[in-house]
Amino acid sequence: MTVFFRYRAPPFSQVLRPARQPCRLALPLFSSKIMAGFASPAADHIEASLDLNELLVRRPAATFFVRTQGDSMLGAGIHPDDILVVDRSLEAVHGKIIICALNGELTVKRLNHMPGRLALTAENPAYADIVIEPDMEVVVWGVVTSVIHFV
Repeated sequence: MTVFFRYRAPPFSQVLRPARQPCRLALPLFSSKIMAGFASPAADHIEASLDLNELLVRRPAATFFVRTQGDSMLGAGIHPDDILVVDRSLEAVHGKIIICALNGELTVKRLNHMPGRLALTAENPAYADIVIEPDMEVVVWGVVTSVIHFV
């Protein structure tokens, strides 16, 4: 079997289409930082307006969202039902968290280049590395740029 390992996702123009005119919603961003320890008096000064599209999506035509399942990436702050922001235009390089199809199954893992081998690494010690073997089909869909986590 031939190994397909691509660093860029194939065109998905029939499946994923960017919004022609993305909706802008700028909300206030307060200049005061919120204490995670002891409370401090808060100032009511608005620093700027913040549009989450501008913050999370750098390249709209190459970006898609995907919801996660499973607990293999907990150490990277990726929990079940989180939404990942994925950029198809970025190169999948060592250390990046990627979305890929591994033998037809989608997965999210950290790309790990080691001497003489390539692996997909979980961020949970309960899961072993997936070492890429010559008979595996691997297609990289994109690089994770952000995680939207609901509390």
